[in-house]
Amino acid sequence: MKKLTITVDNDVYRGLKKKVGPRKISRFLNDLARPHVVDEDLLAAYRQMSEDREREADAQDWIEGLIDDAAPWRGDQKDAACDRREQQRG
Repeated sequence: MKKLTITVDNDVYRGLKKKVGPRKISRFLNDLARPHVVDEDLLAAYRQMSEDREREADAQDWIEGLIDDAAPWRGDQKDAACDRREQQRG
């Protein structure tokens, strides 16, 4: 979250305070501005990708592969770790 100071007319402020509530103005303005300044298509695409279980499993395998490449394994330890991961995948 970032703090933002804005200037509004007195009647706008009074209306916000009365209709929205004195401690809820920031959230109201944030929610009002969001559709105009945030690319919802991009957010929706990220949500959709995260729901793809196969893609997420592939990404997890890739991450674990990077860790395996960087880990100071001895040969038999690496083989045991790979075997465990294969069993988890089923």
